[in-house]
Amino acid sequence: MKRMVSALALTSALAALADPALAQQHGDWTVGVGIANVNPKSGNGTLAGMAADIDDGTALSLTVEYFFRDNWGVELLAASPFEHDVTLAGAGYAASAKQLPPTISVNYHFPTQGKIKPFVGLGLNYTTFFEESSPLGVIEMDDSFGVALNAGADWQISDRGAVRFNVRYIDIESDVTLNGAAIGTAEIDPVVLNIAYVHRF
Repeated sequence: MKRMVSALALTSALAALADPALAQQHGDWTVGVGIANVNPKSGNGTLAGMAADIDDGTALSLTVEYFFRDNWGVELLAASPFEHDVTLAGAGYAASAKQLPPTISVNYHFPTQGKIKPFVGLGLNYTTFFEESSPLGVIEMDDSFGVALNAGADWQISDRGAVRFNVRYIDIESDVTLNGAAIGTAEIDPVVLNIAYVHRF
């Protein structure tokens, strides 16, 4: 969470230093293709009475954004599956699972004169887990709904193209069962780092 606050502060500072000008116009579309890393927070709850640790995962990312007003866009985030391993303190490897975290956000893009165009956003995430496996038995992870915060900046490299770096904080928690019995809640709450090429239509 501290990393997300720092990113928001940096984005606000960039916006404050920028001269006002029109960034994106009503009716514009953008499509972004990149690489995202989902990095769960430290300390991922207690499962079966033991402290859990969930590792990070990297996958391809895709964004589509429609500007319903000048500088205001509705964005859908999609990705190829992320895979995570779960280890338990004192027991080692316990499980693995794949997940998809589609997220819809409303973003505000600060108008600037320069090539750097910062933005912030607020949205809703739905994470679905699948292909769970464990040497301990049949493990299942419930799907999750949560708030998503977004901050980043586009670096214009052409009239319609930009390189985007952004960071998200997503509230993800999943109730876990093993052989049908509840064993705790996986508290994932990741920071998601993304770098992408974004094209405006």
